[in-house]
Amino acid sequence: MKETYIKQIYAGWLGKMIGIRQGALIEGWSSRKIQEVYGEIDGYFTHYNGKLFAADDDSNGPVFFSRALIDKTEGKAMTERDVAEALLNYAPFEHGFFWWGGYGVSTEHTAYLNLQNGIEAPKSGSIEQNGHIVAEQIGGQIFIDCWGLVSPGNPGQAAYLSRKAASVTHDGEGVIGGIFIACCISAAFEKKTIDEVIEIGLEYIPAGSVYAGMVRDIQRYYRENKDNWRLCLKWVQENYGYDKYGGNCHIIPNGAVVVLSLLYGEGDFSRALNICNMCGWDTDCNAGNVGTIMGVFVGVDGIDFSKWAEELQDLLICSGTIGYLNIRAISEYAAELAGCAYRLAGENLPVKWRPVSLNHAENCHFEFPGAVHGFSAYEQGGKERRMIPVKNTSEFACSGERSLRVEWEAPREEKTLQVSRRSYYFPEEFYDSRYNPAFSPKVYPGQTIKGWIRAEQEGYEGFVWARDKRDGRLWESQRMTLQASKWTELSWDIPGGTDALITEYGFGFGRTEAASGKAVFYLDDICSGGELEYTINFSGEQEEIWNPIHREISQFTRMKGLMYIEDGRLNLSCTDLGEAYTGHYYMEDCVLEAEIMPHHGKQHMLMLHVQGARRAYAAGFWEDGEVAILRKEGTFIPLTSKKFSWECGREYRMCFVSEGRKLLFYIDGEKVLEIEDNEGPKYGCAGICVRNGGRSIYRKLKIKGICK
Repeated sequence: MKETYIKQIYAGWLGKMIGIRQGALIEGWSSRKIQEVYGEIDGYFTHYNGKLFAADDDSNGPVFFSRALIDKTEGKAMTERDVAEALLNYAPFEHGFFWWGGYGVSTEHTAYLNLQNGIEAPKSGSIEQNGHIVAEQIGGQIFIDCWGLVSPGNPGQAAYLSRKAASVTHDGEGVIGGIFIACCISAAFEKKTIDEVIEIGLEYIPAGSVYAGMVRDIQRYYRENKDNWRLCLKWVQENYGYDKYGGNCHIIPNGAVVVLSLLYGEGDFSRALNICNMCGWDTDCNAGNVGTIMGVFVGVDGIDFSKWAEELQDLLICSGTIGYLNIRAISEYAAELAGCAYRLAGENLPVKWRPVSLNHAENCHFEFPGAVHGFSAYEQGGKERRMIPVKNTSEFACSGERSLRVEWEAPREEKTLQVSRRSYYFPEEFYDSRYNPAFSPKVYPGQTIKGWIRAEQEGYEGFVWARDKRDGRLWESQRMTLQASKWTELSWDIPGGTDALITEYGFGFGRTEAASGKAVFYLDDICSGGELEYTINFSGEQEEIWNPIHREISQFTRMKGLMYIEDGRLNLSCTDLGEAYTGHYYMEDCVLEAEIMPHHGKQHMLMLHVQGARRAYAAGFWEDGEVAILRKEGTFIPLTSKKFSWECGREYRMCFVSEGRKLLFYIDGEKVLEIEDNEGPKYGCAGICVRNGGRSIYRKLKIKGICK
């Protein structure tokens, strides 16, 4: 492993996000329509009028499928079953994540339902089970980037991992295309020309495959017609167009666009992306793959940040089962991939990169150029909020080599500079509701926010703050005088035990009488964590309306079932299973207390250490006259139970507690069950559950825990 690979991994994933962002607006358009509407493209089609780009299936797939490496396979080879487990664990049932087009229509939906019903991987994605057309759609390559990024300069490993991953949902040319793309990404870390990159990709797929023949044909056409990519596109449309293949979005036509764009891009990141999107068809998917390959190939220095990256704000929005994991940073996920790459190589990350790869607290390090972790800055005071640029810089750093830089023309009147990061988002802040995101906050009452601050001028004070959505109030720490040109740690505990919804947090700066003129501040090593304690009163929660068919309850992600608020209480009902999750993903030593009324049905439970749809603990009413503590490993496994007389229509105060590996369950203040278990998850978020046609009604939840 070369240390240079780490920044190339970041450049590759950044390129993926840029390609997705550029192509999303025209997904499914023909090249003719694109040319008529936009003409020659050079950059993003729109800037979304200041709104954010929502989740996308092309990024959801790599982000959550790669957790097969994190969750299950350290120290052993990854299998199809590991990837299948990640799919079932992190994809909500038939909403979010990817396109749920129906069984036999959407390849991923088909494979997901196969897995849900006991058809194991790789049969779940096989031609034998699903037929050629379904098995050979584009998903085999669009979700595959992560396997190339964790295999820098090791295409053999990329081929192995991508084959295992793609075969969970695809087969035939669908898997072959995935292997090709992953191996091209791996080769781009080392090779000096795009021709060499493509040749490595070809080495790892069958020479007689349709995909390999398509690549060779485009290579030949390119060598004979290097000056006009539009002629090549016309040739591709005539020979490898959608009309030649079945299904909604076959891998071969879109793979052809990827190869065309790489060749005619001639080693230039922007040119390759622009050509790719002018070709039409599945633009965000194709440009995402091209962006990853080209990002790795040209590296960070080959990407025009002002043109492509700054608008992204280093923000990665997802739509998996866990709301906490749906707000991330592009740089954070790149660091996670770098950690995986080193583990697969049997090596340790270089010392300076180890803090960057930690994600068990909200660690914001700025070692990647352009990494800002979603931070923005504005001048507070008066009638208007004046936005101020935030830059990643190598001028100073508290640790490592880079930090955030903010320059402020400090006014004489009483105003402050606020440097902030969002902990939660709302539907109106997004341009659309692509792939149905939903969130739980990243920061909670009771937690500690801290960071290192450097002021370059005398006469300034610093403080930590957090904003509560409930009443709009801004909580502030005491102000501390900042010494010029010295790093100072600012730390503050958010008041705990409240029902606050923390939507924004950060650092504030004010001037004293000694200050004058321009001020420059640097921020580094920002994090949050520690003990949390808060209440969710459902009378204060709201239905978040993304569109007529995408509605969520604030702070929750719904895995399955019907969830709504009525008369100030949360209702959760189901046919077979209803589950919803909330809270911090890395929470240990938890206490979850709920005021719950079973309305009808036999199974009404609280959940702790939820790590997705497949892994958790549960406790509550299990059958008529019975309570139980259970471990969830795909299915619920009772650990201990006892007779307990309970009835529908009555409200109970349930309390589910984890102390290390000990689990305790209380009803109305009385301990009714206790057991120690060493097999289940050690941490996770909180949740609620109803099964087998039941309905539960919740007045409020109280949550306590420690986030390390």
